[in-house]
Amino acid sequence: MSSILSKVLPAAEDPVLSVIFACRDDPCPVKLNLSVGAYRTEEGKPLVLEVVRRAEQQLANDRSCDKGYLPIDGLADFNKLGAKLILGDDSHALEENRVVTIQCLSGTGSLRVGAEFLAKHHQQSVIYVPNPTWGNHPSIFTLAGLSVQYFRYYDPQTRGLDFEGMLEDLGAAPSGAIVVLQACAHNPTGIDPTLEQWEQIRQIVRSKGLLPFFDNAYQGFASGSLDSDAQSVRMFVADGGECLIAQSFAKNMGLYGERIGALTIVCTSEDVARKVHGQLLLVVRPMYLTPPIHGASIVTTILKNSDMYKDWTIELKGMADRIISMRQQLYEAIQARGTPGDWSHIIKQIGMFSFTGLNEKQVRWMAKEYHIYMTYDGRISMAGLSSKTVPQLADAIHAAITRIP
Repeated sequence: MSSILSKVLPAAEDPVLSVIFACRDDPCPVKLNLSVGAYRTEEGKPLVLEVVRRAEQQLANDRSCDKGYLPIDGLADFNKLGAKLILGDDSHALEENRVVTIQCLSGTGSLRVGAEFLAKHHQQSVIYVPNPTWGNHPSIFTLAGLSVQYFRYYDPQTRGLDFEGMLEDLGAAPSGAIVVLQACAHNPTGIDPTLEQWEQIRQIVRSKGLLPFFDNAYQGFASGSLDSDAQSVRMFVADGGECLIAQSFAKNMGLYGERIGALTIVCTSEDVARKVHGQLLLVVRPMYLTPPIHGASIVTTILKNSDMYKDWTIELKGMADRIISMRQQLYEAIQARGTPGDWSHIIKQIGMFSFTGLNEKQVRWMAKEYHIYMTYDGRISMAGLSSKTVPQLADAIHAAITRIP
């Protein structure tokens, strides 16, 4: 029988997935996978927060909970509490009822729904993303029908922010263009603008009539403070202008597999917000109809209960502090080995990831010789390190730097 699907072409190699598969197939007992953006404990195990276990137990004991369909825009309490978490309790935009929030499939789904909405209803199809940015951003926006362009972000010479280049590129963007900004803990570089730099970014975005689209995947996971990590977003919302925010609870509540997030759109009036909400429902209905209930119920249970909320912030800070500790330990281990170069960027960067500055040749060599796996651009997940594996990584970095150009 002839195959109808025989002309399907092989998929292009995905640089992240290829590293994951290579590590999976490596039989070495001491292999180390630093490519995946997921938190691990000091013992290298996935972490389920204690407050999440309590919330799940509470839900399991509540006989009034059911498994029926949610509305198209998701669980109402989740949407309300999620918006307050990112915008703040005293947000004028919330008070004025000009904020639309709909539950989506984690951060990725929130970005895709927002992109589909913009492709259909925004007059400008150009969307600017940082160079570099999360590897999934270009695909999400391109498949939604937007035209992806890049603005300068990372300076490989300083291993820091190319702030002047960023401002120059945003200043040259056409009026109405969409600009993707990562709210905190930039992926993949771990480099965030200062608050003073954020204010300059806000001014140029507003003066040029650009539309900011925040990717808020790490609130609380960068500094350990939910409010500090939301400052960039709140700065834009406070000026009364429009913006979109894709929100994820994968990292900060450890709910990776629950696919729980939200898309929030801050509008200029209640009337505009009402129209935007109606159009968002039309985007979601043919895409996945309604979002899943379990993750939303967990988040809502925690955010509604003051004791649980407090316990969550303590556990969240514990995760952030462990990552900060791994940065310090790695920096000190590299220094102790006398590895050539300035490695202070390891402790200056923030959040889950660090852009090491290693090149692809060095990365591939480290995988072959030391069984340490990271993405080919030299990005490592600091959350995948432990006190036991820091020396292993420091040895490999020293060897790569001194042997491989």
